[in-house]
Amino acid sequence: MTKAYRFEQSQFIPRAREEVFAFFADASNLERITPAFLHFHILTPRPIPIRPGTLIDYQLRLCGVPFRWRTRIETFKPASLFTDVQLSGPYRRWHHRHEFVEVGGGTEMKDIVDYELPLGPLGVAARWLLVRSALDRIFNYRRVAITETFDHCPSRFGPFLPHV
Repeated sequence: MTKAYRFEQSQFIPRAREEVFAFFADASNLERITPAFLHFHILTPRPIPIRPGTLIDYQLRLCGVPFRWRTRIETFKPASLFTDVQLSGPYRRWHHRHEFVEVGGGTEMKDIVDYELPLGPLGVAARWLLVRSALDRIFNYRRVAITETFDHCPSRFGPFLPHV
């Protein structure tokens, strides 16, 4: 039986919920908030209209091993949430829920990732040795990149509107 794990993180962003959501609903911004050590690149031609059923292909490296990753947008509720699920990639299962909640002075953005690793007991060992710390590194980088992005952009909505 495969063991399931959950990673959760939330971040306050002092911007309107619609603006924050628009930034994350533009798949092109993923490269901007992903650490260089992953060599992350979106393969799907842009612009990518985000809606239920949208497929997005990526290329990245984990521990020096190149991977292709395909996700499907499962749910998309403008200004509130969207989820993406891995169809193929390094995980046995990956379900990433992005939530956006209006709070005083801005938006609370939540990442909730439910995942399983392949290879049974070897996957459990890999989580303790590599995966858990890699997820922490990736999401810590994202936290800083998101803060810097919103701190250095005085324009409201302008550069973050999705390309449709």
